[in-house]
Amino acid sequence: MTYDLVIRGGTVVDGLGGEPFTADVAVTDGIIREVGAVGSAGAREIDATGLLVTPGFVDLHTHYDGQAIWSDRLTPSSAHGVTTAVMGNCGVGFAPCRPADHDVLVDVMAGVEDIPGVVMVDGLPWQWETFPEFLDAVASRQRDIDVAAFLPHSPLRVYVMGRRGVDREPATDEDLAMMRKLAAEAVHAGALGFASSRFTLHKTESGQPIPSYNADYAEIEAIARGVQDGGGGLIQFVPDLVAGDYEPVLQTVFDAAADVGLPVTFTLAVGNAGDPFFLDALTMVEKANANGGDITAQIFPRPIGLVLGLELSGNPFVMYPSYREIAALPLAERVAEMRKPEVRERILNDTPASDGHPLMFAAQAWNYMFPLTDPPNYEPSPSDSIGARARARGVSPLEEAYDRLLDDDGHAMLLVTLANFRDGTLDTVAELIRRDDVVLGLGDGGAHYGMICDASFPTYMLTHWVRDRPSGRLTVPEAVRELTSVPARVAGLGDRGRIAVGYKADLNVIDADTLRLHRPVIVKDLPGGGRRLDQTADGYVATIVSGEVIAENGEPTDARPGALIRGRRPAPVA
Repeated sequence: MTYDLVIRGGTVVDGLGGEPFTADVAVTDGIIREVGAVGSAGAREIDATGLLVTPGFVDLHTHYDGQAIWSDRLTPSSAHGVTTAVMGNCGVGFAPCRPADHDVLVDVMAGVEDIPGVVMVDGLPWQWETFPEFLDAVASRQRDIDVAAFLPHSPLRVYVMGRRGVDREPATDEDLAMMRKLAAEAVHAGALGFASSRFTLHKTESGQPIPSYNADYAEIEAIARGVQDGGGGLIQFVPDLVAGDYEPVLQTVFDAAADVGLPVTFTLAVGNAGDPFFLDALTMVEKANANGGDITAQIFPRPIGLVLGLELSGNPFVMYPSYREIAALPLAERVAEMRKPEVRERILNDTPASDGHPLMFAAQAWNYMFPLTDPPNYEPSPSDSIGARARARGVSPLEEAYDRLLDDDGHAMLLVTLANFRDGTLDTVAELIRRDDVVLGLGDGGAHYGMICDASFPTYMLTHWVRDRPSGRLTVPEAVRELTSVPARVAGLGDRGRIAVGYKADLNVIDADTLRLHRPVIVKDLPGGGRRLDQTADGYVATIVSGEVIAENGEPTDARPGALIRGRRPAPVA
C-alpha cells in the first residue's frame, strides 16, 4: 500500500512525556496509520533524520473570532507549530448578536482585545445572528489550522437582555431560562463550552465594564446547566487579576461547576511583587479537585506584558497632549520632530491626560520596562530595565524611555513585564508549569494587535525553557507534553495531541538546533489596512494539519486543511 505521507527517521516525541524514539510516522486520510519502521512508501515523504517529530500544538486561549472570518491563515499561531486554536475566550466575541447590537460587540472587542473598530466593521460580513449561525460561517471558510470556539458570555447576555445586559442589570428568571436554552443550542452546534470574565481591566472602548462583569452565581449556573444540557463542555474564566483577591469570584465559578459537573480552566497570573495571591488560588484549586472537581489554572510561560513603541497602540507618551499633537504624523516625520531639542523638552515636561487605554497605567512602569531586542529576551536582567539604565546614565526614566523609542529610527520596541516576572525572574513560573493542575495558555492570538504578540509562546517553550535557560529547564518530552496532550485533554479534544495510531495527523517536524524566535514586526494586512504585530521563527521544517503540509521552513504552502471542530472529541479506539 502507499500512504499519503511518511515522515522518515525522525526523533518522535509522543506528546505524553515518554522517552523520544526514532521511528517513521505514516499518514493516510488525515489520520496516523503507522508508527515505527514503515515499509510502505508515501505519496510524499519527509526526511526527518536528526529532527524532532511532535504532535501539533494546541493553544487554549486565542481570540481568532474575527481573523478566522477574514483570513485563511491564523498567524502568528500557525507559524509556531500550533495546529488547533480555541477562540471565544474571556467571554467576548461576535455571536449571538442581533443586527442592532453590532456596534455594542465591536465596542467590547475594541476595548478588551485591542482590535480596531474599523477592522471589525470592514472585515466582518455579519452573516449570522445566532451562535450556531456564526459557527456555520466559520466552518464555511478555508484556513490553515483547526479552530474551536467557546460560547462567549457577554454577547449572550446582550442578545438575551438587550440594553439591560449592556448595563449589567441582574438577569431575571426569564433571562436565565433563555441563556440556558441558548447555551444548550450552542453546545449542540459545536461550542466547547462557555467563557466569561470578571477582570477589572476588561472594559469596552467607551470605558465601561463588559456586560458579564457583574454576573452572579445564578447566571453562571444557568449557563453552565445549558452547557450540560447540550452534552457538556468546559468553563473558561478570567477572575479579577488586578484586585488580587481571587477567592470570592473564583469560588462562585467553582461552586457552579461542581453543582453542574463541568470542568473549569481560569487565568492565573503571578504578581511581580507583593502578596502571593496566586498561591491562594492554587490552594482553592487543590481543594476543589480533592472534592472531585476538574479545575486547571492557565499560566503563560513568560511575562504577561505589553509591547510599546511609536508605531504601536501605546508608548510612555501616548497620553501627553504635546505628543498627541504630532502622533498622527508619519513615523519618519514624527521621529524628526521628537529629535528637535525644543520638542523633546516640551514633551518631557508635559503632564499626561487622564484618558486613554486602561492598560496604559503600565506605560511608565520603569523597573519592569525593557528594550525588546532581536532575538527577543523575555527574561531580561533587572539591570537592563529602563529604570536601571536611567540611573546608570544619571537621567530620568522618562528621558531614557524617550531616547530608546527613537532607536532604529523610531522602530524600536519596549517590553513591559506586567506579571509573571516575580522578583525579576521566571523562577516561579518554572515551578508552576510543572504542576498537574496547571495548563499553558493565554497566547491571545488574534487580539491585542497593537500591544501584545504572545502567540509565539510554543517556540519560547522549546527554546528558552528547554535549551537556553541556565536553570529550571524542561526536557523536550516535558515541554512537548505541556504543548500538546495536556491542553488537548483540558479542551476535551481527545483525538489529538499525541503521536499514536488512530490519532489526528497534526504534526511538527522541528530542527531543535536552529529553532530561533524573532522579534515581533509590524505588518499591515488587516481589513481596512489595519496594522498588527506578527512574529516568526526559524526551525520549523514542516507543520502538518490533517496530514497536509501547511508550512515548510517557515513559508506557508497553499494547503488549507483547517476545519471547525464541533464539540468535544473522544480518543480514538486502538
